[in-house]
Amino acid sequence: MDPDSLFSLFIIVLMIVMGAFFSATETAFSALNRVRMKSIVDEGTKRSKRAELVLRLHDGFDKLLSTLLILNNVVTLIAAAVSTLFFVRQFGEELGAPLSTVTLTVLIVFLGDLTPKSLAKESPEYYALMCAPLLNVFVWLCSPVNYLFSKWKIVLSRVITAAETDRMTDDELYSYVEVAQDDGLLDEDGRQLLDNAIEFKDLRAIDILTPRVDLVGISEDASEAEIARTFIDTEYSRLPVYRETIDQIVGVVHMRDFFKHTVDRDGALSGIFVPPVFVAPTIMISELFKQLQTQKSHFAIVADEYGGTAGIITLEDILEELVGDIWDESDEIIVEFEEIEEDRHKVVCSAYVKDLFSYLNLPEDPEVESTTVSGWIMDKLEKVPEDGDSFTFENLNVSVHKTENRRVLECIVTVRSEV
Repeated sequence: MDPDSLFSLFIIVLMIVMGAFFSATETAFSALNRVRMKSIVDEGTKRSKRAELVLRLHDGFDKLLSTLLILNNVVTLIAAAVSTLFFVRQFGEELGAPLSTVTLTVLIVFLGDLTPKSLAKESPEYYALMCAPLLNVFVWLCSPVNYLFSKWKIVLSRVITAAETDRMTDDELYSYVEVAQDDGLLDEDGRQLLDNAIEFKDLRAIDILTPRVDLVGISEDASEAEIARTFIDTEYSRLPVYRETIDQIVGVVHMRDFFKHTVDRDGALSGIFVPPVFVAPTIMISELFKQLQTQKSHFAIVADEYGGTAGIITLEDILEELVGDIWDESDEIIVEFEEIEEDRHKVVCSAYVKDLFSYLNLPEDPEVESTTVSGWIMDKLEKVPEDGDSFTFENLNVSVHKTENRRVLECIVTVRSEV
């Protein structure tokens, strides 16, 4: 083989290798995990500076992508031109041109595209760290072309308006959290905390309040003995103070202030009542949390549409939506979902419907309007529930087990085996 043919063969191989490099780099930077790369930066090791370069290149992904596409097309065109000359020289014009096309296509697809991309996808962070310095040089060399492309993109963006918004949806956030857990960056507790944080912004006061029927309060005319007994029996740290009925709450009394008053006898008992914070049932709990912090209050009264009392919310109720149930030494721990035998579960109906569906590995039903299992059961039965009432939902048999004051306290859920 003459020197010209050897040189042509060298150029073809070099172009395929460079094409493989650009293809693998594109895949690596598309698939790399930025959280993992940031953790490498924080390590302070020799790889940290290179990881910073990777993140900097990834931040300008449009510039990076245009560089890779330009260079990949250039090496492909060079390889095609040189390959055609090589094969024509070796096999003649009639056989050389088609043989060059077939051979080069196979080599580029398998060696210059599929293989490097598959390898880069397996370890994107490792490959990105390895090729970042050389890639940075290529990006710098293509800066003039990238500048022209950025201007062209601005023109296109003015002509073509995208219908979709750049705002990330909740489903996308959940997907990122799931990927982080699959990659080992989150444990189950961490994922649950992030899931709660995503849901937190959509919750309103009516979704988490303690309903009026469960409220324990004291009359403003109650004696000290009655107030003390209520604090002892309920073990609550704060109690609403009402005038005539629970729908007319006029204050909140703290257990600490009350017992201090009984010792010091400094003024009238009504002097320790704190003015209540009233909120609408539709207020977002994120906004309510800020409001309670600003007013230095731990307690809010949720008013209904008629000016009465719909329920109450405490700071602890809001925090539990983020971190889960908070128990102290005096609390009786409530197990909301308990498997009493195979495929048969006892459910405390104050639990959320979404938590029940999650517990049973069912997708959430968008048609469910009720927040609690008790409300869901009432909606399904379309009447005031009684012990023994039952209904079916998908593969579930739901039976009312215990009721009180026209609401369901407990139910039994049986999961039917799908045939």
